[in-house]
Amino acid sequence: MSLSKLEIEQLLKLIGRTADQELNCEQCLARVAEFAESQLSGKSIPAGLRTVEQHLAVCGECREEYEALWQTLNSLRGGSDV
Repeated sequence: MSLSKLEIEQLLKLIGRTADQELNCEQCLARVAEFAESQLSGKSIPAGLRTVEQHLAVCGECREEYEALWQTLNSLRGGSDV
């Protein structure tokens, strides 16, 4: 099975996003609410949550969970979807 040029480019982007210390999905989801609250408050992302941000950049399933949580929290605060 050969990969298309687009598939190769997507794989290279994912590889480029990897970090020395990464969270697994369970670890990410345990901290995703804290990450969402930080973003909704407009504060800069604390260093301790950078690994959550990095995981969300490469994991579509966790990113979907985060986006649903963010929308819910934003709605509860009376914010608008961005």
